[in-house]
Amino acid sequence: MGLPLVLLLLLPALLPARCCEPPAGSAGAVRALGARLLGLAGDPARDPDPALYLALRLAREHDPRLERRYLERLQDTFQHPYGRSLQGHGHSRWDAEHSTSREEPPHTGRLALYLLGLQATCPPLSPHRALVTWLKYYLEEDWTGSRRQGHPVTSYYQYGLGVLALCVHRKRVREEVVRRLLTAQHHGRLGHGGNTVDTEAVVALAFTCLEQRRLVGTGLAAQLRVATHEASRNMAKGQGPDGIIGNIYSTPWALQVFLATGECQTEPAFGQAMAALLENLEAFGTAATMAQVLPVLHGRSYLDIASQPCGEEPDTLTPLDMEPLAEVPGNKTVELVVECPLPWCYELRLYDRVVPVPASASLLDVLRVAAARDPRDFRFHTQDTPQGPFLTQVLGLEARQEKRNYWQILTAPNTPLQMGIADYRPQDGETLILRLSEW
Repeated sequence: MGLPLVLLLLLPALLPARCCEPPAGSAGAVRALGARLLGLAGDPARDPDPALYLALRLAREHDPRLERRYLERLQDTFQHPYGRSLQGHGHSRWDAEHSTSREEPPHTGRLALYLLGLQATCPPLSPHRALVTWLKYYLEEDWTGSRRQGHPVTSYYQYGLGVLALCVHRKRVREEVVRRLLTAQHHGRLGHGGNTVDTEAVVALAFTCLEQRRLVGTGLAAQLRVATHEASRNMAKGQGPDGIIGNIYSTPWALQVFLATGECQTEPAFGQAMAALLENLEAFGTAATMAQVLPVLHGRSYLDIASQPCGEEPDTLTPLDMEPLAEVPGNKTVELVVECPLPWCYELRLYDRVVPVPASASLLDVLRVAAARDPRDFRFHTQDTPQGPFLTQVLGLEARQEKRNYWQILTAPNTPLQMGIADYRPQDGETLILRLSEW
């Protein structure tokens, strides 16, 4: 039967935020993952990533000296573009439809993660006023740039991160900004597949933060509480028999919601999903995916940033260098198929070729080789996301949020891929299908 809705909505007030941790027997594997991420943070050849810093700060073991150096690199990176005021910047220069300038769309998500990182330091660093002003500006520009479609220029994921970051810093946002997210969730516009879980989770974290910190009125707070409960209920309902919610990379986001709301004590999906993560830790092989999973393996969510204890931090973690993937000798062949089952496509199968690649090639490598060998018949585009490259366009057909379609990747005959295109390494003779699908 489960708990009554009224009691579930009261759980954030009744339970401590950090209420659930992984099984004690997993400590060694979790520590090793943290050490590998710390090793990647110490590599000066890698661009600093605020999500990586956040993950290190939310862990329970630290290397304070290395983390301080990494923070300094982040500050150097963000000081130049955001150290100036908005005066003279101009008004609404980004227009997704009509702008002929080459100005990039708002960096809402990246700036939001940096602000969250500043709050995660010990003691927390108050952001320069310009940073908060820039993020509030981005939240407006992100929306006005595509006002005709009624969605952010970037994504609801980045938009939700922006609201969350301002909330963690106890900065108010206009009610209209919050209601944009609330309306999108109510009408099912937040995304598809694993991407839906990521976005719904970020939005639910923002809602939970706004409600818990009393940064909105009582009427809106009640609506946010109901919306958050609906999101967590959808995640639990969508859990597969293997414990995964959405896909392996979106599962940590779902767990953050259960942790932030206190439902980790009462929701069986939490323990099952945690077990699935621990059984599949080898899937988290990049810095971005490690940073995504590490906080929940320590029983923490992004909302815990604001309540981090700043006592003597244990200097107990040593960086572990990542061993490069072994080069597998020889070659393999992968059959690459592009399908469009939508009614406006002139035929179902738009492309079908066998692509020879090195034996260690990833799916992204397969796509690149196909494009190089057959530039007239095969082309593709990707978008960088915190989870790695995301396929957005194939053969000139673009997956668009407002049209509710996306490029689904399957292994023949019909098994959805649970890994990113840069991480998945097809087997020799495998058939991979890129299918434009609706959600």
